[in-house]
Amino acid sequence: MATEQVATAISHNPDFATFLALAKKAGLIDRLNTAKDITLFVPTNEAFKKLSTAQLDQIKNNEAQLRKVVKYHVAEKRIAPDLLPNGVFSTWEGTTLSTSGSDRTFKVNDTAKILCGNIKTANATVYTIDTVLTPK
Repeated sequence: MATEQVATAISHNPDFATFLALAKKAGLIDRLNTAKDITLFVPTNEAFKKLSTAQLDQIKNNEAQLRKVVKYHVAEKRIAPDLLPNGVFSTWEGTTLSTSGSDRTFKVNDTAKILCGNIKTANATVYTIDTVLTPK
């Protein structure tokens, strides 16, 4: 993964298929792959299963909402683990998300647990999360 651009790198993991499909539908794959020094908080397929059918349909079928949700998972800088305990980061969506925790237990916006992280790709750092983030 370290030598590939982020969207290409995560495409090799079937656990990220739902997020990638939404990013593709939102027209953001090229932007993800050409961006410099970003962090992607990528929800697993299981995270999307936590949403109701109506919630997921609302995201999928409303282009503005779709782009907003996908962009909210992208922080505008690489985030190292030492920044996670009390972090606040700007997102592509235009607002911020926060990280908190200690030792090896961290959350995003006090709701999404970071399952795995600090995965390097050519242009990004990836953290796997268990909940879909929604902009405020």
